[in-house]
Amino acid sequence: MSTSGTIYVHSSPSAVCPHVEWAIAGVLQTRADLQWTAQAAAPGQLRAECEWSGDPGTAAAVASALRAWPMLRFEVTEHPSSGVDGERFCFVPGLGLWRASTSANGDIMVGEDQLRALAGTARDAESFAHQIAQLLGATWDDALEPFRRAADGAPVTWLHRVG
Repeated sequence: MSTSGTIYVHSSPSAVCPHVEWAIAGVLQTRADLQWTAQAAAPGQLRAECEWSGDPGTAAAVASALRAWPMLRFEVTEHPSSGVDGERFCFVPGLGLWRASTSANGDIMVGEDQLRALAGTARDAESFAHQIAQLLGATWDDALEPFRRAADGAPVTWLHRVG
């Protein structure tokens, strides 16, 4: 069984870039020569993105490996595969790691147990709305959006896990 996804390193100090490549290469078991470009949203920082293919669970392994550098901003996605939901991981310094399951079209999926828990703990409509926003990763999206926009037209590297 195989799946694919994308790794977006939205910002990294130049000295950390080789370590990012080594971490990704270690997970995918293939060389990762990313095309690093300047990140306009963070002068002095670099950004890169790559498409990957590998086994289900690869996105979680990549996100776990990249968390070793708390100064990075990154996103890792995994497309759904046979019997396995997709996933999206976002990391922002100061916010930490956020994870959600995704549908075939990339929408964040919120489970009924999560909604029941929210309904049971929300004090009022404002609290409920805030907790829904947290489930949907709104804080991470707000923090990453300037970095995403600054990457329009940037090069993408393709990586395939060695069988």
